[in-house]
Amino acid sequence: MKEVETLMQRADRSIRSAELLLNEGDSDTSVSRCYYAMFYSVEALLLTKGLKFSSHRSVISLFGEHFVKTGLFKPEMGRMLSKTFEKRLVGDYSFAPIVDENDAKEVLSWAKEFIKEVNAHLEKEKKEKK
Repeated sequence: MKEVETLMQRADRSIRSAELLLNEGDSDTSVSRCYYAMFYSVEALLLTKGLKFSSHRSVISLFGEHFVKTGLFKPEMGRMLSKTFEKRLVGDYSFAPIVDENDAKEVLSWAKEFIKEVNAHLEKEKKEKK
């Protein structure tokens, strides 16, 4: 499915951007890019199941319902996504930089792990369909 591939490419680009931003000292925007990398990958997963979504919160909720609660992904994946969403909100909408460098580094490691797990799941699904 072309849309899934495109979303995963966007996720990869967002991770690369997050690394560059963090290296330049922009922790808030780095966390935002990490969140969007995770968000795009979850959108890709939802598309594989034909699931529709209307908001960021619904994407997070559907991920939990259809991928975490079913055992396809570990509960930590849901927690990482939710925590990154919360940190993104703080970083994007507060008046002063709030996310410190250590938090941003932690979120970047979560996002990389998250994308790796999603890619592995998508590859496994692809092989099973053949």
